Amino acid sequence: MSDVFEKFNLKGRAAIVTGGAGLLGVEFCRTLAQAGAGVVVADLNASAASAVAADLRALGYPVIHAALDVTQPESVQAVVEACVDDFGSLDVIVNSAAMDPKFDASQAGQHGNTFEDFPLEQWRQALEVNLTGVFLCCQAAARQMKAQGGKGSIINICSTYGLVPPDQRIYERPGQPRQYKPAYYTTSKAGVLGLTKYIAAYYAGTQIRANCLTPGGVYNQHDEVFTRNYSYRTIMGRMAERDEMNGALLFLASDASSYMTGGNLIVDGGWTVW
Repeated sequence: MSDVFEKFNLKGRAAIVTGGAGLLGVEFCRTLAQAGAGVVVADLNASAASAVAADLRALGYPVIHAALDVTQPESVQAVVEACVDDFGSLDVIVNSAAMDPKFDASQAGQHGNTFEDFPLEQWRQALEVNLTGVFLCCQAAARQMKAQGGKGSIINICSTYGLVPPDQRIYERPGQPRQYKPAYYTTSKAGVLGLTKYIAAYYAGTQIRANCLTPGGVYNQHDEVFTRNYSYRTIMGRMAERDEMNGALLFLASDASSYMTGGNLIVDGGWTVW
């Protein structure tokens, strides 16, 4: 029987993290690199991805960056090829890129569209990124994993709002116009969960696994009112710290989860229990 810690070892494997320059994406890149994987930091913001990769390389980790538009199949395929060219394989993909309207201090007051008046173009754009983009990345990754012999881990980042709808009351601020978490976010994240289950079932009989990681709200300099509202609604009484998804991510990426596919690992402080 192997040492349990060895099951979390990713030495000799390669991973792509989409949205790799984002709040959680940076954490995921660092976690996978620390576990021994070669990592591609892939992001629409190429300069931000380059900076993340440079920081990790300075610590001695094998990390590259790539510009990625998840809505364009050619861009997605180019990132897969870059991963294989540099590291020899693609063993893990973390689909973290998404349009997610923020309610931190910098974005306060910018989400006033009601459901009745929500712009169709914004709806379409968000679904193109949040759902079609995940589809394209899963498709390209699975194609490569199949060519390598039929083994790999696909990790799609879902959301509590893909499981339950937003409690719009937590976005209220006294004396300010009403704010709303838009319908596209719940719809697209629910779609990601369904897509993940489909992929897991489709690759039955192989060692290509697909799972979701569902984070709760992660603190990012949110204002006091929002933080208090969110925390009151959560069983653990607080928002998550940005590094609190890393253990779950590593579990899903590694052989520690070798008997798990089609699942959804929820790390939400108890939000969805109520």
